[in-house]
Amino acid sequence: MELSIIIVSWNVRDVLEQCLRSIFKTHGDISLEVIVVDNNSQDGTARMIHEKFSEVVLIGNPNNRGFAVANNQGILRARGEFLLLLNPDTELQTGTLANALHFLRAKPQAGIVGCKHLNSDRTLQPSVRRFPTFWPIFWMLLKIPKVFPDIPSVSSYYARDFDYKFENQVEQVAGSFFLMRRKVIDEIGMLDENFFIWFEEVDFCKRALAAGWQIWYTPNAVIVHYGGQSFAQELRWRNQKHFFQSAWYYLRKHGFFR
Repeated sequence: MELSIIIVSWNVRDVLEQCLRSIFKTHGDISLEVIVVDNNSQDGTARMIHEKFSEVVLIGNPNNRGFAVANNQGILRARGEFLLLLNPDTELQTGTLANALHFLRAKPQAGIVGCKHLNSDRTLQPSVRRFPTFWPIFWMLLKIPKVFPDIPSVSSYYARDFDYKFENQVEQVAGSFFLMRRKVIDEIGMLDENFFIWFEEVDFCKRALAAGWQIWYTPNAVIVHYGGQSFAQELRWRNQKHFFQSAWYYLRKHGFFR
């Protein structure tokens, strides 16, 4: 098995169906398996998969176990040489999987690769960031960037100077398309399950870099990312609570400053 694609879903049946169709439409001759880990959706997700995608492996949870735990369930089930953590609210473009796998194979020290993200209107969606430190998280907690968006520490964290036209080594790539070698997991372990949602892929990149692996971005693999479909179902204050709890845990684990 060349590639295992792991998708965590929670009440996103329609966009998940679109995502699955894009996978099977564009994968070409890549030997792959698709594993959906569903966090107790109540919208008919399981029925849709059984009726329309019988080749998909479905793992159903009795409750919402969060992003890290559910992805780890998929990782334990996966058989592929490479593993792709993919958000359900994404749509793969032609050549995305082939180009991303080719890129990873061509760079033996590359452990993780991310791709170009587009919004639904096909404008660029930023998908590369630097590792967080205390100050940008602090300013975000106080909502200061809403009024003063050009705070240097926040701009640095968001990597606003990054040029998405060129491939480059980076510190972290978005978890919405997170392609990695199985060797990385074998060496550093799976996602840290102390993260319920957010920052689990940041932590994984941090650990991978510490172990000597490289993180890369390539513009030659492209997805459309509709973004926030699961988060939109949660109250705004609850989303923010998850975000800052995860950020605080990350900073305590890796340090508040560079």
